[in-house]
Amino acid sequence: MKRREFITIPAASLGGLLLFTLDRKPLRAQTRDGSVRVPLKFFTEAEARIVTAAAERILPGDESGPGATEAGVIIYIDRQLAGPYGRDKNRYTKGPFVESVPEHGYQGRATPREIYREGLRGLGDFPALAPALQNEKLRAIEKTPFFALLRTHTIEGFLCDPMHGGNAGLIGWQLVGYPGPLMSYRDEIDKNPGLPWRRKPVSLSQVLGRPVKGWEEE
Repeated sequence: MKRREFITIPAASLGGLLLFTLDRKPLRAQTRDGSVRVPLKFFTEAEARIVTAAAERILPGDESGPGATEAGVIIYIDRQLAGPYGRDKNRYTKGPFVESVPEHGYQGRATPREIYREGLRGLGDFPALAPALQNEKLRAIEKTPFFALLRTHTIEGFLCDPMHGGNAGLIGWQLVGYPGPLMSYRDEIDKNPGLPWRRKPVSLSQVLGRPVKGWEEE
C-alpha cells in the first residue's frame, strides 16, 4: 500500500474543505504553529511544495490581499488532478494528435496528470530558489502546456467555490467583490440607494444550507 503523502499549509487555507480519515472520522492534524497537515490525493509532498511555490509566484499575496498559498490553491489543484478531470475522463483522447489553432484548445495526447508530472520534473528544486530565479524559471516555460494549466488552475483555485478545495475563507471572492452563487438579488434592490453595494460573499453550501460536493469527488 502506498504511503500517504501530506502537505503542511496555514490552517486558514482549509476554508470550506472537510478532511476525514479513511474511516470517515474528522481529521485533527494541527501542528504547534497553527498549520495543518493535509493528506494529498495526487501529488507527492515534494511535488506539492513545488506547485505551492510556483502558484505563489503566479498569484502572490501583497498589500491588496492574500495570495495562492493562503487561498489553499494547492488543495484545489491536487483534488482536480486526482479526480475525473485529471485522467481526462471527459475529453476525446484519440488521435490524430496535431498542432492546431489556439481556438481548438489543447490537442495533445498527455492527460493533465501527465502534463503536471513532466512539468514538475523540469522545475527541479523550485522552492529552494530565490524569488527572482523562480520568476526566471517560470518565464522559461511560459509557452508550455504545463504552465498554461498551472496558471489557469491557480486562478481557478483562488476564485472557485470552497467546496472544490480552494478560495479558503472566500478570500478570492472578497478580493474581487463577488457575492456568491445567488439566484436572485431582488431583496437587495431597494437597500442603501445611491451607495456602493458590497455584499458579504456566501458559498454554495451556505446558500443551500447543506454540504455540497464538487465533480472531483466522483
